[in-house]
Amino acid sequence: MNRRSILVLCGAVAMLSLSAAASAADCLPQVRDGWIRLTPGGMQMMLAGFGRIENTCPRPVSITGARSAEFADVSLHRTSLVDGISRMRPVPQLPIPKNGVAVFEPGALHLMLMQPGKPLKAGDHVEIDFRLQDGRDFRGDFVVRAANGQ
Repeated sequence: MNRRSILVLCGAVAMLSLSAAASAADCLPQVRDGWIRLTPGGMQMMLAGFGRIENTCPRPVSITGARSAEFADVSLHRTSLVDGISRMRPVPQLPIPKNGVAVFEPGALHLMLMQPGKPLKAGDHVEIDFRLQDGRDFRGDFVVRAANGQ
């Protein structure tokens, strides 16, 4: 291999490396099957959000917060059984490994959605923004469902 061929090869490798680094930096997790459960009886001061957050990126991510224009406060919570008592605790940071999934479901990890700005009804859509540890945000769409899942 002559010097020119080596330089061309090195340049190509550098371009591929930069391209891979840029695509990794642009990669964001995605919300799938997001939904919000209405409470029975129309009481809507505190609702819960569920779904999946898929991290198909080539590196792990960590969610550090959430917000929505539709609610006064949005936070990540986990329900667990401690000494036979169901307890709900905030989750300050939610790591998701590369090619990993965080599942939000009733009685486990979920979103706490406090004080909606307007009454919600089944079929409405709510956008929720998630903040990553590195400062980037990504958005998920959540459909509102009646308490019976409809």
